[in-house]
Amino acid sequence: MTDVLIGQSYYLRFDAKLWEAMQPYPPLGSLYAAAYLRSQQYDVAFFDAMLADSEAPWGEAIDRTKPRFAVLYEDNFNYLSKMCLLRMRDAAFRMIELARERGTTVIVAGSDATDHAEQYLAKGAHFVVRGEGEHTVGELLHCLTGRSDATLDSILGLTFRREAQGDGIVRTPPRPDIRDLDSLPFPAWDLVDMVRYRDIWLNRHGYYSMNMVTTRGCPYHCNWCAKPIWGQRYNSRSPENVVEELYWLKRTYAPDHIWFVDDIMGLKPRWIDRFAELVDAHDARVPFKSLHRVDLLLRGDTVGSLKRAGARTVWVGAESGSQKILDAMDKGTKVEQIYAATERLHQAEIEVGFFLQFGYPGESREDIERTLQMVRDCRPDDIGMSVSYPLPGTKFHETVKQELGGQQNWVDSNDLAMMYHGPFTTEFYRQLHIVLHKEFRMRRGWSEVYRTMRHPTRLRRHHARRLVASLFHLATLPAARRKLQQLAGLSHGAPPPLVADTR
Repeated sequence: MTDVLIGQSYYLRFDAKLWEAMQPYPPLGSLYAAAYLRSQQYDVAFFDAMLADSEAPWGEAIDRTKPRFAVLYEDNFNYLSKMCLLRMRDAAFRMIELARERGTTVIVAGSDATDHAEQYLAKGAHFVVRGEGEHTVGELLHCLTGRSDATLDSILGLTFRREAQGDGIVRTPPRPDIRDLDSLPFPAWDLVDMVRYRDIWLNRHGYYSMNMVTTRGCPYHCNWCAKPIWGQRYNSRSPENVVEELYWLKRTYAPDHIWFVDDIMGLKPRWIDRFAELVDAHDARVPFKSLHRVDLLLRGDTVGSLKRAGARTVWVGAESGSQKILDAMDKGTKVEQIYAATERLHQAEIEVGFFLQFGYPGESREDIERTLQMVRDCRPDDIGMSVSYPLPGTKFHETVKQELGGQQNWVDSNDLAMMYHGPFTTEFYRQLHIVLHKEFRMRRGWSEVYRTMRHPTRLRRHHARRLVASLFHLATLPAARRKLQQLAGLSHGAPPPLVADTR
C-alpha cells in the first residue's frame, strides 16, 4: 500500500482552447506538496490529470497504488485553477466519488475548495485544506496516522464535518503562510512523465518548456483579483535558491525554455539584479518568460537585468488603455507606464505580452477604443484577452454580487461569459475578442513578413502561411467590426430586436 496518492483536477483535455494550443505544464503546486510529504517520510504516488483523457485513470491509479489517503491538491500557480472553471470542479467531484467508492480517505486543497469547502464536503471529501497547504496536509496526516497527538481541532487551516454533530462543520483558524520558501524541497519532478511532456513540446512547438516559481502571493490591491490562498501577502525565494534549482533543471532535463509562473516576479528591490548575477556566475541561463508590473519594470535597470538573466518574453497586466478603468480597478499603474515599459522591453529585444481585460463596470466604447489603440501603438508581440470575472472575496464581487445569476464561473477558459450586468452583452465581448485578435494577427503577420522580406534568404514556408492569414484577417475584419457595432446597441436583459410583420 502507498501512504498518499496526490492528484489534481485540471485536465487539459476538458478545455478545448488550451487543448488546441497544447502547451502543457505539470502541476507545480501539486509537485511541491508531493515533495514536502516525502520529506516527512510518507510514501507518495502521483496522478497527473494534465494529460489524462478522463477521470477514469484516477480510479485506476487508486486501484494500482492502494493509498490510505487520496489528496486532490490543486496547482495554486495555475491561474485557471484560481478561476475555478466549472468543468474542472465537476472533475474534482467525480474524483472524490471514485476515491470514496474505494474506501479511501479524501483530502482536498486549492482555491475553489478554500472558497467552497462545504460543497466539497457535501460531495464526499473528508477534509478540506484552506489556504497554503503543505504544512496543513502534513499535520493532518500525522494526526490521522497517529504520528502526533494533535487533535483535528488544533490543525490550522482545516475544514471538516464533525460526524458526532451530524452536519456540523468545523473551521479551524487560518494558518500563517510559509515565509521561508527556501526551506521547501524542490518539486518532485521524478514523479512526472517528463519524456511525454518533452515529446509534446518538441513535436508541437519545436522546443521544450518547463515551469518554475520564485514567489508566492501578491501584495497589490487590484480589486478584481481573487487571492484565496495567500491574500495580500507576498513571500519570495532567495535568488540563490532559485538559481540552484534552475541550474539543476538545466543539467537534469535540458529545457530550452522556462516559464516563471509568479504573479509578479522580482518585486523586491534588486532581486532581479542579483538573480542575473547568479545566473551568469553559475552558467544557469535558460531563456524564459515571466510576468511583471509595468511600474516595477521602470525601476533602475530592471529590464537590462532581465535581459542578462535570459528573459525572452515579459508579460504585463496592461488590462486597459483607459486610465479611468485602471483607477476603477485599483490597479495602481498608469497608461503611460504601459507605453514606457513596452518601449524599454522592445529596445532590449525582449518580447512583450499584454494581458487585457474588458467589461469592467463603467467601461464605455471610448474606453474600449483606447485599449485597442494602445495595442496598435505599443505593438506587443502577443496578447491575451479576458472579461471581468467576479470571484468570491474580491471588492469587485461585492460590488456586482446582486447582479449574479445562476452561472458564477466559466465552464472553460474560452467561455468569456459576462456573469453580471456589465456594460455590454456576452455576445458583444465574444465578438470583441474576434475583432481584437483579427486586427492583432493581421498587423503582426504583416510586420513579420515585412521584416523577413528585407532578408530574402530567411524566407520560409511558414512566412507564406502568415501572409495568407494576414490577407484573410484584412478581408474579414470590416464585417467583424460591423457586427461588433451592431452588438454594441444591445444591453443585458434587453428584448430582442423587433421583426417587421410581413404578412
